[in-house]
Amino acid sequence: MISYTQYAKQILLGGTLEDKLLDVPVVWTSWESFEIPKAPGRVGIMAFSERQQKFPKNLFGIQQRAQALHSFANHELLAIEMMATALLIYPHQDEESVRFKKGILSALKDEQKHLSMYIKRINELGYSFGDFPLNDFFWRQMEKLKTPSQYMAMMALTFEAANLDFAQYYKNIFKDVGDHETEKIMEIVLEDEITHVAFGVHWMKRWKGDESLWKYYRDSLPFPLTPARSKGIGFDATLHAKAMNDDNFICELKLYDDDFKITKRSKT
Repeated sequence: MISYTQYAKQILLGGTLEDKLLDVPVVWTSWESFEIPKAPGRVGIMAFSERQQKFPKNLFGIQQRAQALHSFANHELLAIEMMATALLIYPHQDEESVRFKKGILSALKDEQKHLSMYIKRINELGYSFGDFPLNDFFWRQMEKLKTPSQYMAMMALTFEAANLDFAQYYKNIFKDVGDHETEKIMEIVLEDEITHVAFGVHWMKRWKGDESLWKYYRDSLPFPLTPARSKGIGFDATLHAKAMNDDNFICELKLYDDDFKITKRSKT
């Protein structure tokens, strides 16, 4: 058993997959201030790349499926590192704030599970994690998240909310191309993401006071991110409502529109 700070620092600053997948019991010691590093610890094949890897246009081929899974795995790894950072940077001075962090830890463990499943499937397809470029887009947002509400607005109500649509969309794509093993993985990810979004909504509602969830979310979401990033390909209002349990929020999100191109991509 180790302190939560040792645990989170090893995940964030350690350079290997073994560090990122660390799974040990933790003790909730007193909070100590922590400065966000310029980048998480990553060495060798896990290092961020300046090269861009376009997401495959179709998933009929084995390489294309491996590339897609590689992209998903990188998102999970980034989420793990950002959740470890959240454990370190936000103070916990009472029982309620410790409960908040325990929820983050639970979500982090889910992300570790997802990462492990993706890497195992990539290996089964004949590739390895690190065979394709890894980007740091999500990580670059971390320095903007000065408060727990900003963190939840971005992580749970935006990135993970969008993954409700993406996980469902790609689950069906993998099913259509006959990759039922990956289809099963996407179903697990989808169900876990519902609980992660619900966790974020729970805390945002506790913090919002008399404001609507939608207004509090909009005010908390760091620029230049917009609610458009809360929607993936084939926005499913019913699926989002299952996680959000807030009719006004879903109505506002459904109507929200800007020039973010991903949400305008057709389901083909």
